[in-house]
Amino acid sequence: QVQMVESGGGSVQAGGSLTLSCAASGYTFKRKSQSYCLGWFRQAPGKEREGVATIDTEGATSFAGSVQGRFTVSLDNAKNTLYLQMNSLKPEDTAMYYCAADTVWVGYPCGPEGLKDNAGYWGQGTQVTVSS
Repeated sequence: QVQMVESGGGSVQAGGSLTLSCAASGYTFKRKSQSYCLGWFRQAPGKEREGVATIDTEGATSFAGSVQGRFTVSLDNAKNTLYLQMNSLKPEDTAMYYCAADTVWVGYPCGPEGLKDNAGYWGQGTQVTVSS
């Protein structure tokens, strides 16, 4: 059973930075022998969950337009941990952030829309609040 646990959320002023972590257990992310699509999503009160960033087995990344140039996504295979580095935060980035994984990635581009429909595992979320 794959479990994903987020951490690193908190409150920050606009313009600040946060790094979210997502530690995975029950599955080891190894390149060249597996096929996976991992990513981050967020959901603000009263809004639908939206994709933020994804990363695939080869390290290719994809970002939502609203965070392009401000957020980066990375995977530390040694620590089996997914990260989301968020810079130049804005009040509209306030949301609950979730990590997700598709560990049998096949048949779709690894991006926020595809992963949202195909992720088999989700974390419980970590809150990010950005004040103006």
